[in-house]
This record gives sequence, structure tokens and C-alpha cells, in this order.
Amino acid sequence: MAGEQLNVLKALDQAKTQWYHFTAVVIAGMGFFTDAYDLFCISLVTRLLGRIYYTEPGSNEPGHLPANVSAAVNGVALCGTLAGQLFFGWLGDKLGRKSVYGFTLILMVLCSIASGLSFGHEAKGVIGTLCFFRFWLGFGVGGDYPLSATIMSEYANKKTRGTFIAAVFAMQGFGILFGTIVTIVVSSAFRNAFPAPPFYVDAATSIGPEADYVWRIIVMFGTIPAALTYYWRMKMPETARYTALITRNTKQATADMSRVLNKDITEEEEKVQLQVASGDTWGLFSRQFLSRHGLHLLATTSTWFLLDVAFYSQNLFQKDIFTKVGWIPPARTMSALEELYRIARAQALIALCGTVPGYWFTVAFIDIIGRFWIQLMGFAMMTIFMLAIAVPYDYLVKPGHHTGFVVLYGLTFFFANFGPNSTTFIVPAEIFPARLRSTCHGVSAAAGKAGAIIGAFGFLYASQDQKKPDKGYSPGIGMRNALFVLAGTNFLGLLFSLLVPESKGRSLEEISKENYDDDATITPAGV
Repeated sequence: MAGEQLNVLKALDQAKTQWYHFTAVVIAGMGFFTDAYDLFCISLVTRLLGRIYYTEPGSNEPGHLPANVSAAVNGVALCGTLAGQLFFGWLGDKLGRKSVYGFTLILMVLCSIASGLSFGHEAKGVIGTLCFFRFWLGFGVGGDYPLSATIMSEYANKKTRGTFIAAVFAMQGFGILFGTIVTIVVSSAFRNAFPAPPFYVDAATSIGPEADYVWRIIVMFGTIPAALTYYWRMKMPETARYTALITRNTKQATADMSRVLNKDITEEEEKVQLQVASGDTWGLFSRQFLSRHGLHLLATTSTWFLLDVAFYSQNLFQKDIFTKVGWIPPARTMSALEELYRIARAQALIALCGTVPGYWFTVAFIDIIGRFWIQLMGFAMMTIFMLAIAVPYDYLVKPGHHTGFVVLYGLTFFFANFGPNSTTFIVPAEIFPARLRSTCHGVSAAAGKAGAIIGAFGFLYASQDQKKPDKGYSPGIGMRNALFVLAGTNFLGLLFSLLVPESKGRSLEEISKENYDDDATITPAGV
């Protein structure tokens, strides 16, 4: 058995909720605000990109991105995110959370601006440059996942830790909503300044040269709030758990947290020496890690993977789903900016009614209900509502029945966010030891992004009609069958959630068994 918990860590665990908690939420949360804006704003403008760069002269239908280009534009940032989660997760344990926290933000801001400034006016140059910078944008976004979660978990007290980590992640909802609002405002402003007829009236004029500015403004706009928080990220001290437990500099950790908590913290030398002497040294690929945390890593990676298959396939291709159910009129009956406006308005409604409330329900109840039950309930409800859409799908897509579809579709997002989309982010930041916490969170998040890539690429092809696929695509299994597959994916997520341990109300050292003997284990909440 290891020595008693250090006084500085006790002080953090027992601290009353105060101003520095909220400051940390805002600083970390604005990064996630930008992450969500950057990852999901591309789904708003892909139709516009297709019209601008792929409309063929004399065609009766507006241009759209070819299958391979659409997959690349939507998926390349996710590939970068996966790489960034693994790299910065590992780096956060090696160099410190704060040391690399500012770099990820700079990378996001610069690559977001560069994406909007993609070279040229020809499809090949613009799309190639856009994909290049969106990969590195995703790389920076990926770093924000393990670092923000780990920093917030190590700063928070044990009573409200889940609430604060959830609040950081909930900024993702505001980022998605903000993206739709920016798109609505920008498209409306340009529509009023430069009126254009529908495509079927005048194909060339319906697009207009001004449309090329619109998508660039939208892509770049999300950098503003993130850039404003850079200074405050750099002023945050390193977390006490990293300083005390990894670098073994308890004196510095005590001084930092005395300043943050505005109270005197003293450390007993005997306790410090015992902590140093008893410190574990085993790594991620050791037998000891497999024995203590192998099952937990399987739980966090599998559930995040399965969630993101469903979550990203729905989120990135909302516009395609809305078109197929008739909620958005046929493209040829609108101008380019009219279509953009309608897509943004539809996604804003889903975000406002389903996505954002779901995040904040998690914030409100995570430390009351617990992580395990919220995740289990979320997967269960997502399965139920996905089946409720898939079974009567042919009825719901008929004119006059779209309201039922939209309500059920919105409820799947509500329970994704008041459920596994939030808890899969929270749990890996709590259940692993400090020296591997950022790495394991990065591995878990990367598994999620692997699922997101499968969702982004796979759903696009799988949902194609079996008899009349979109131009450039092969026949798929159809939208209805694709929804059944997503329901099955959610059910698998429910089963793997039984392996997730409950971490509510316990210190990070107790949960992760930091410096405990090998026979000390955490029991999954479902056992």
C-alpha cells in the first residue's frame, strides 16, 4: 500500500468551487468551442463548394463534390485529429500538460486561417490546399482533447469534477451552434447584398463570384474566440498532479496551488519522501498496466469508437439526410446561398433543440447520477430512437410527416450528448494514473476518431440508394438499412459500457490506484 495522499492533492480534492474553477472551464472550453466549430463547419459548406467548383456548364443540376473529394474534405480533419490525439496525449505526459497546451491552440488558429485562404480559384488547387491545412488543423484539435480533459480533471475537486469536465466538453455544443449562426448571418448578408436567382432560372448567376468569399469567411471565423484565450492558457500553472506525481517537485506544486487556491498549504517531508519512494514506474505496455487498467482501456476505447461511428455519420451528413427526407428543397430550386442558408437553419434547429441541451443536462446530472448510468442510458435511448426512425422510415420521409422524423432525429442527438458523447470524454481523464493519464485519454479519443472516420467515409457510401445512387457513387444499402446499422452500433456501445468503472465522488488517486499494490483494482460499475 502507498503512503497517504499529499496535502496539496487533498487541498485540490476538498477545495470549494471558486473562481479559478470557472476560469479553467472557460480557458479549456474555448478550445473545444473552436474544435467543434472547425470540425463541423465544413459540413455546412460542402454543398457550396460543390456548386462553385464542380458545376458543369449546361448541366440541369448544380454541381456537387465527387465521392472521393467529399470523403476527403469531410474526413481529412478527422485523420489529423486521430494523429494529434495520440501524439499530444503522449507528449502531455512527457513534457507536461501546460508545456504543449498553447502550441495546439496556435496550430488550430493558423491552420483555420490558412484553410480559408486556400490557394486559387480552380477545384484542384483549392480542394488540395484545403485538405492539407485541414489535416494539420485536425492535428491541433486532436491535442486539445487529452490536454483539456486532463488539465480540468487535475484542477477540479472530487465533488464536482465531472461537472467541470463536462462543462468544458459542453462548449462543443456551442461551437456547433455558433457555426450554424455564423453561416446564417454571412449567407443572409451576401444574399441581400447580391441577390441571385434559383439554379434552374440561371445556373451561372445562381452561384455568383461572391459565393467564393462566403465559405472562406465561415471557415476562418471560429479562430477569433480561441485566439482570445491564448494569453490565459499560457498563464495557467502546471497541474499539481503532474508536478508532484510525475516530476516529483512537491515544493513547486504546493507553491503553485497555494497561489491558485489562495491558501497556505504545507507538506510533511516524511509524506513526500514516502510518495517518492513508493512511486510506480511501469508503463503503458507493461504487465502491471494490463492487469490494473487493461479492461478500463478496452472499455474507454471501444465505447468511444462505437459512439463516434454513429455520432459523426449523423452530424457530418445532416444536410444529406435532410434532403433525402424532403426537409430541404431540391438544390436546383435554390441559389447557392439560399441552399447554404437553409442547410444552416436546419442544423441550427437540431443543435438548439437536441445537441446543446443534451450537453448541459450532462453538466447538471453527471455528479448526481454518475458516469456509468448516464452512458448506459444514452446508448440505450440512442438505440431506441434510431430504431424508431429506421422502422417507419418510408412513412416518415413522406410529405407531411417530416416533423416526426426531425423530432426523433433530434432526440438521438440529445441522448448522445446527455450520454456517451460526454461520458466517453470524461471517464478516461479520471481512471488512469497521472503519468499515463494524458496518453490513455489520447488513445481512447483516437479510437473514437477511428470510429468517426469509419462513420464519415462509410455512411456516405452505405446510405446510397440501392437502385438510384447519387452521381459518382456506387449503390449502397440505402438510408433505412444504414440507420439499422447505426442502431446496432449503439447497442454494442451499450454492452461495452458495462465495463466502464464509476468514478463519481472519488479522488483521482483513489480511482486510478496511484502507487497502490498490484492486488488493488477498480471494479467496473456494471459488475
